[in-house]
Amino acid sequence: MSKNKKYNLPGFILIIFSFYTVYYLRNEMYGDYIYFVMVIMICVFTDIGGYVFGKIFKGPKLTKISPNKTYSGTIGGYLCSIIFMSVFFNNLDLVSQFANVNVTEKELSLNNFVLVIVISTVSQLGDITISYFKRLSKIKNTGKIIPGHGGLLDRIDGMIFAFPTTYLIFKIFY
Repeated sequence: MSKNKKYNLPGFILIIFSFYTVYYLRNEMYGDYIYFVMVIMICVFTDIGGYVFGKIFKGPKLTKISPNKTYSGTIGGYLCSIIFMSVFFNNLDLVSQFANVNVTEKELSLNNFVLVIVISTVSQLGDITISYFKRLSKIKNTGKIIPGHGGLLDRIDGMIFAFPTTYLIFKIFY
């Protein structure tokens, strides 16, 4: 992606680590794909909420790095991901997933809320970080696969950061 070679190695390492964490969450995390899908959906709903709330409520810009991002979009990203995940978690029996961990439903709900906030935050920071490096490299779109959306990288930039963060959270706390 970068025309500047000093960004290539860290970007390559991040992407390789991200792929490993995708594999881990998909295949080795309590033997189920729920957490893999959960991270994807949190990132998607964070993007959707950010876009919709940002367009509807507008407001002050978040940063010069990515000038279309607003504070209302950030809040909308959080709200949308929290609403979706409350529906997602309420329709799954996640307490049985944590049979080896001594946790109550109330603790699990609080843990899930914090997890959603952390993943949503990291997804938004990943989006801003990728935008920053795109601006440094003077690249507007990263491809033509999804016209009008800045390319495929703009659809997955938050996930590139969210999967490793989720992996580290599960490795450290569970």
